[in-house]
Amino acid sequence: MTARNIASEQFPILKNLVRWTVMVIPVAIVTGSMVALFLWLLHSVTDIRFNNPYLLFFLPLAGLLIHIIYKGIGQSSEKGNNLIIDEIHSPGGGIPKRMAPIVLLSTVLTHLFGGSAGREGTAVQIGGSIAQMFGSWFKLQKQDMTILLTAGVAAGFGAVFGTPLTGAIFAMEVLTIGRIQYDALLPCLIASIAGDATVSAWGIHHTTYHIDVFHSAPGLFSSYLSPDFYLLLKVIIAAIAFGLSSYLFSVLVYGIKNFFVSRFTIKWLIPVTGGLIIIGLTYITGKPDYLGLGVDSQYAGAVTIPSAFKAGGADTWSWLWKTIYTCLTLGTGFKGGEVTPLFYIGATLGNTLSVILDAPVGLFAALGFIAVFAGATNTPLACTIMGVELFGSEYIIFFATACFVAYFFSGHSGIYSSQRIAVPKILNSRFSEETSLSESNQRRGRRMRWKLAKYIIALKNRRGQ
Repeated sequence: MTARNIASEQFPILKNLVRWTVMVIPVAIVTGSMVALFLWLLHSVTDIRFNNPYLLFFLPLAGLLIHIIYKGIGQSSEKGNNLIIDEIHSPGGGIPKRMAPIVLLSTVLTHLFGGSAGREGTAVQIGGSIAQMFGSWFKLQKQDMTILLTAGVAAGFGAVFGTPLTGAIFAMEVLTIGRIQYDALLPCLIASIAGDATVSAWGIHHTTYHIDVFHSAPGLFSSYLSPDFYLLLKVIIAAIAFGLSSYLFSVLVYGIKNFFVSRFTIKWLIPVTGGLIIIGLTYITGKPDYLGLGVDSQYAGAVTIPSAFKAGGADTWSWLWKTIYTCLTLGTGFKGGEVTPLFYIGATLGNTLSVILDAPVGLFAALGFIAVFAGATNTPLACTIMGVELFGSEYIIFFATACFVAYFFSGHSGIYSSQRIAVPKILNSRFSEETSLSESNQRRGRRMRWKLAKYIIALKNRRGQ
């Protein structure tokens, strides 16, 4: 191969990389700056709520206000992350510029008054909205707009969690189950790194987690098998539970939303009712641990994500309570992400399982942290990398095992209904006919209604006899 032939291939590649770098960095800087503002606001309103517990009683009114905002000026922004995924798959509909400020405001309101929600959804929507705005300024064609939107998702995710490599892989992996969008590889990496760097430049710091050092105890067949083999078996058992909890979360939030939409003709009553139920649940549990993000501690001994990494740092059913709180919050119209609550659910479930399986607490909290997220978003590779970025590379085999097993046991469910299905988790099955999780949810709903109707008919016949 001549030097001329090499130059004819490499120079266009270099030109393309420079072009994308020039386009992506402004998107990432603006996204990172807005995410930094968002994280600062979240921390501020959380402190305000901690110091003024009575604010919880205004949660129904906050829900009403959020409903009015989206009904009046939200337009298609109501679809949230699913709108961005749809636009990436089928460009043309557009993402409203107002999505970023609206979701930021509504998420801050949700957290100020005690709603149980996360922050990733807001960051991703900020990134997607800003990318759409820059793309229209650059007058990009559909294919390039798709790549820029994907990079916007990466910038938002990497910035909000301080995990730039995870952000890049997540943006490419979350779009389609079983396939990664490699055409956006470099733009996503640049955007995620730049977004994370921008947040750091603004002086915003992320929560750090630590797994305590542990030593594997010898087993019955320790002469023939490594002690790590027994620990790996325990990880697989726990990962099955993590996947099932992901399935429960995804199905429950979808079911609650459909239940309220179908039962309430006056739609503004939905968030009001949801807020009242959350207030009631807080009095039933007797503590505010399951409100808000679940990262900071309101009082000594509160169950939080960091506390779950220590023995006794979570109650047996903390993971289930957080599931109920978050599904009610998001299912009744409040705003925010699902991922941080999924971290909480996974870490506290891992804490509980570590006691049952006689396993290291910190390790199993970390495994639950990433594996429940992997199952709910169908992104096992990104979540494995997240484990390395947050907890170190020493236990990467356990991280991968937990995330991959949870991914399969979560079934064809997920928190993003617009995810396409390229490779079904069960080949040569009825799932091969489905093209998206939305179709899978609809099929599951029809099947559950059919089973319920069949049960009711059988019960009536039995009583008739």
